[in-house]
Amino acid sequence: MTLRRTLPALLSPLLLVLTPAPALAGTGAKPNAAPPPPVQQEAKVRPALWKVSDKDTTIWLFGTIHILPAGIKWYEGPVAKAFTKADTLVTEVVESDSPDQVAKVAQIALSNPPSNLRENLPADVRKQYEDTLTKLALPLAAFDANDPWYAAVVLSTLPVIKEGYDPTNGVETLLSAKAKARGLPHLGLETTEQQLGMFDALPIATQGIYLKEVLEGFPKIETDIRAMIDAWKSGKADELARLMNEDESDPLLMKVLLVDRNKAWAQWIAKRLEQPGTVFVAVGAGHLAGRESVQAQLATAGIKAKRVR
Repeated sequence: MTLRRTLPALLSPLLLVLTPAPALAGTGAKPNAAPPPPVQQEAKVRPALWKVSDKDTTIWLFGTIHILPAGIKWYEGPVAKAFTKADTLVTEVVESDSPDQVAKVAQIALSNPPSNLRENLPADVRKQYEDTLTKLALPLAAFDANDPWYAAVVLSTLPVIKEGYDPTNGVETLLSAKAKARGLPHLGLETTEQQLGMFDALPIATQGIYLKEVLEGFPKIETDIRAMIDAWKSGKADELARLMNEDESDPLLMKVLLVDRNKAWAQWIAKRLEQPGTVFVAVGAGHLAGRESVQAQLATAGIKAKRVR
């Protein structure tokens, strides 16, 4: 498994919610038609939770899955208690499905300068790419005007959406609704433009590699996501890191999408400790796992994150 194939569960829910819409407009595709029955709970869900604190500030760190099947009861126990005590919710971005946001995604995803995605693919990759579009009942020209990163994100997202995974079941969606109901401030660590810009700024060669590996891993995407969600439900952060990174071969992608962001978020947390209060920070679980995690970045600044579950 690699970072690329697990992106649907780790990306900001904003990108997941908005990405398919422009791509599928006018295609007649219905990616989430006829979802399967809700997941049957077989064991208690115990996702990991960490605490960073000083004498007058508490910051909870909770790793999320942005896209889930229905029926996973994760909001209980220490997680629910921690959120109930919080006076601020912080997520990667503050979600919005406004027309303006959708338009931003559509614009940033276009090739600039304009070029034809399929025509720029090597012959073997183009065949694999077109075969994948056909399997998803998408027109071959669906992403011709787009950058490779955009096609890769959509193609790694649609299979799990078709299987009933849904951003509306994701952790951030529930937390955002609860925060709104309580009138809590909801802050974003990044803006829409920053998050989309990370992809758009990747060299075309890196984007091409990303797309190629998504295509190669396409038959296993659902299996990979399921394994990652199982590790998350059990609170197995080390296993989650292993699943994500064991075959990762592109240091630039890791740096841009994980390491640099983890460092920036650790700096934000360190700064926030200077203000009193209780903050619940919910970010993709992959950012709180592994050698380059947010907790590891905090440790380099002498700040300890204590695991409480």
